[in-house]
Amino acid sequence: MYSMKKKNLIQWMGLLGIVSLLSYTAAVVFAPLAYPNYNWLAQAVSDLSADNAPSKMLWNQLSSLYGVCGMISIMMVCVFIQQKLNRTIRIGIYLFATMNWISYVGYGMFPLSESGNAGSFQDIVHIYVVTVLVVLLSIVSLITIMLGGYRERQYRSLAVWATVALSLMFIGAIGTGIVPKEYFGVPERFSVFSAVGFNAILGVYLFKGFKFMT
Repeated sequence: MYSMKKKNLIQWMGLLGIVSLLSYTAAVVFAPLAYPNYNWLAQAVSDLSADNAPSKMLWNQLSSLYGVCGMISIMMVCVFIQQKLNRTIRIGIYLFATMNWISYVGYGMFPLSESGNAGSFQDIVHIYVVTVLVVLLSIVSLITIMLGGYRERQYRSLAVWATVALSLMFIGAIGTGIVPKEYFGVPERFSVFSAVGFNAILGVYLFKGFKFMT
């Protein structure tokens, strides 16, 4: 049995991925309390952090650990996996880390100017540049991890998690396009939680030292 005494500091940093997920979940669940008439069934999560959103301050408070903890966790994963796993999985994880950087910096620099899409330059960059890059990199990175994981039996558990994350992402993307507008927020949350959740999964793998995969 793998002893906890053998875990180094880098592995302990993997737990920050879980902290990131919990912080994000708290913001999604409780920030609407500061947003009168917010309808989670119909509205996007990003509406809660829009510049003119009454919930922005509470969102920032509750999600304060989301970005920084998520970035530390995924970067420590990148450090730990050097010369480990296989090249395809490593590339997939590096691409996933790149997606996290674009998401963290891009959404921080270009939040929605107001709930919905007001059509300002800020909103255009948020939706059509940052979001598109985040979605594309998420898909490519998860598929790459799946290809590397299913290729070798010992890595299949990671490939399965990547498949689950990608499936949730597709459910969200397809769902937002086909459900009535009054239910837009439901499938949209599948998409946003898929990436945050997979980041937490990678953090758990890091904490375990990827030992249960070999």
